[in-house]
Amino acid sequence: MTASSKLDRDQQLTLVLGGGNALGSYLAGAYEHLQQREIEPQWIVGGSIGAVTGAIIAGNAPEDRLPRLKAFWDEAMISTPGLLGRGTKIRHTYNELHTITALLFGRPGLFGHRFPGMLSMLPWMPSDVALYDHTPLQRTLERLVDFDRLNRAEIRLTIGCVDLETGDDVLFDNTREKLTPEHLLASSAITPIFPPVEIEGRLLCDPGYTNNLPLEVPFAEPLKEDFTCIAVELFSLHAARPASLDAAAERVNDLIFASPTRRTLSGLKREYALREKLEPDGPQATLLHLAYFAGSDERAGKTFDYSPSSIRDRWAAGQRDMEKSLALLEGAPTERHRLRYLALSPEQEAASAEAGVAAARA
Repeated sequence: MTASSKLDRDQQLTLVLGGGNALGSYLAGAYEHLQQREIEPQWIVGGSIGAVTGAIIAGNAPEDRLPRLKAFWDEAMISTPGLLGRGTKIRHTYNELHTITALLFGRPGLFGHRFPGMLSMLPWMPSDVALYDHTPLQRTLERLVDFDRLNRAEIRLTIGCVDLETGDDVLFDNTREKLTPEHLLASSAITPIFPPVEIEGRLLCDPGYTNNLPLEVPFAEPLKEDFTCIAVELFSLHAARPASLDAAAERVNDLIFASPTRRTLSGLKREYALREKLEPDGPQATLLHLAYFAGSDERAGKTFDYSPSSIRDRWAAGQRDMEKSLALLEGAPTERHRLRYLALSPEQEAASAEAGVAAARA
């Protein structure tokens, strides 16, 4: 048998979207390029901002999806002038000031301060479990997502959470249960920044620390025919050597959130190598993997950097990387294997990131 090197539109396409808070505009940019190519997923699996992005896509008509994603990120931005200078140090300062502003004042449509929050660390204050209140996100979702449409499951949506007491993965799926804004709040409740959400007697939180990209979910389904999975995550295992304390802190953050994906990929490759030995002509899974490679202007606080320049740069990076990844798929060898894994090389990722930095300075 031979395999097509192009995206087969007759196959099921699953889109897996990872978490990363303010980095999530990269997911929107990646989806925009898919829609421009008239490629729509039949199933979206997501955690945290990946779940929110999936809900906006699945909970709107095709013509409304990009406008609603743009509305979400336009409202999330801190309304300040664009980049007022040139050079890496100026951009670092610009990004860091916006991160501090978000942490000090919150984001009106996403999160705000709670009481006692951080003050609970003082010995005379009552206890609390989180720093911020993210119920403003619920009102935003109720405005931007048609939950009746979402629950008709025209696009299947699976949302990942973690049980804070047991550490178990918990999945909610619109083909099995009715999804509500509370399910998305639970998936976005990164502890201890946001409070966990109780659903059906379980205290649930963001899956970021344990499974930030729920890649194994579509591969756990019985494989009856060929399918394609595009996985888009917001942290990269690859980076330049850190040259400052802040860069080292950013690197640690990336490793925490990206490492589970590496372990999942290793397990899938072992599993499918065995499948190929036992049933070489069985259905094929194609996995196209994208990861946001932060440019040299990003720093450790990037997940709370809602500056207009950063949001727009990440969106553009998602478009650029999805375009290059689809080109990689179209140019891939046609030998048939049970699992085809395709990803841009670290050098390609780094070149793409720095191209974005250079474009922002132009």
